[in-house]
Amino acid sequence: MNLQIIRDRIDSIRSKREALVRLLEQPDLGTLRIDVNQALEEMDDLLEEFDRTFGADLG
Repeated sequence: MNLQIIRDRIDSIRSKREALVRLLEQPDLGTLRIDVNQALEEMDDLLEEFDRTFGADLG
């Protein structure tokens, strides 16, 4: 897998994170809020680990 493909996939993940943030702001989310919050935490951990491993300039 080349660097550009990895970069594109990481950019796609980062853009999807914003959709989760918007979803979390919905007042009628109910217990789904827990799952959305967990997904955000895990996504943030993975993106942070990627940046730490490969350098923030890739993402």
